[in-house]
Amino acid sequence: MRLTRYFLPVLKETPSEAQIVSHRLMLRAGMIKQQAAGIYSWLPMGFKVLKNIEKIVHEEQIRAGHIPMLMPTLQPADLWQESGRYDAYGPEMLRIRDRHDRDMLYGPTNEEMITDIFRSHVSSYKDLPLTLYHVQWKFRDEIRPRFGVMRGREFYMKDGYNFDLTKEDALHAYNRHLVSYLRTYERMGLQAIPMRADSGPIGGDDTHEFLVLADTGESEVFYDSAVTDIRLGERDIDYDDVAQCHAVMEEFTALYARTDETHDEVVFVAIPEERRRQARGIEVGQIFYFGTKYSDAMGAVVQNSDGEQVAVHMGSHGIGVSRLVGAIIEASHDDKGIIWPEGVTPFHCGIVNLKQGDAEADGACDALYAAITALGLEPLYDDRNERAGGKFATMDLIGLPWRLTVGPRGLKNGVVELTSRRTGESEELPPQEAVKKLAAIYAPHRQG
Repeated sequence: MRLTRYFLPVLKETPSEAQIVSHRLMLRAGMIKQQAAGIYSWLPMGFKVLKNIEKIVHEEQIRAGHIPMLMPTLQPADLWQESGRYDAYGPEMLRIRDRHDRDMLYGPTNEEMITDIFRSHVSSYKDLPLTLYHVQWKFRDEIRPRFGVMRGREFYMKDGYNFDLTKEDALHAYNRHLVSYLRTYERMGLQAIPMRADSGPIGGDDTHEFLVLADTGESEVFYDSAVTDIRLGERDIDYDDVAQCHAVMEEFTALYARTDETHDEVVFVAIPEERRRQARGIEVGQIFYFGTKYSDAMGAVVQNSDGEQVAVHMGSHGIGVSRLVGAIIEASHDDKGIIWPEGVTPFHCGIVNLKQGDAEADGACDALYAAITALGLEPLYDDRNERAGGKFATMDLIGLPWRLTVGPRGLKNGVVELTSRRTGESEELPPQEAVKKLAAIYAPHRQG
């Protein structure tokens, strides 16, 4: 993409309504536009990041054996009345009526609908275990939507639901989701710590939230600092191996890490003082096991091997796809702008032409653009007739991880400049070597 042909409405001034870093930078970088309180249009660059995050989520869900589908945004109220949650959910639910005076709602979550789908088509234990998921827009009518996409009313979310014959099988599904989420977040350049949490209106006793540490987090968290030293890394996990998945769950949840709702001061003070931490965190996902809460209420039963009708054990598992865009920015920025991790960046590198209109510089930029594109990578070429300082400021603001700077002086010496956005370090390389280095940098991120 050439910047002269792209829609990137960057702002020089910070909008007054933006209170936190991610909201300010998403508005300034032309990623979103507010349409109503807590409701945003996703402009081209923001949409690219959103879809990159969604792609990683899909890849890791499928790797774990989960099956994608799609449910509607609008749901009939009778399913929620059947489960008993219609009146209990509260004013966050947007209730509407259609032209035939039927009660409907804009889905805040999908436990009831997926249970209805399951009970309509599955009747035997031989069809279990089964995990279905989708990525869909949700709506919760927050009383005070704020912080941009971090606490909006409309949001994009992956929610998955497991159906298992026994509690033991369902807890394996819980552990499997925990492992897949750890891998998902690490691919996005994030450390999301699983913390014992409160189940809220979803229900159930077993639940962990995944939180990214950030000063602007909405949750107060308490944890053992040693938990931040654990990484899943490149381990080869067999998702069908009950013991292996359980071992990962134990490793990542054995140390103290809790939100304020489940914080236990007596347990916390038993941690060595130098490792006790109190901070704030951004929730980016949550996993639940809630047993037969919905299957009992809605008649989701299967016949077991003894011919008995038994309610299936269920869990639900969510990742805030749109919220992750803001969370990544909160965790990765500086005073110049965003710093995208390579796994989610909207463009893999920027190309800055220091002398637009110069035949040699234009030709070198065109050749770099073609070579990078041929690798399956996407460059953003700043081909505007703009001063160099303005081009650099734009690149810093939008946060592409790597920048190639091309100018007549370097070309006389047969080199271009490759700069890391994260470290600010630059090196001069022949153009073909710069392209090879970019290919090597991105190779690990193209093996989803």
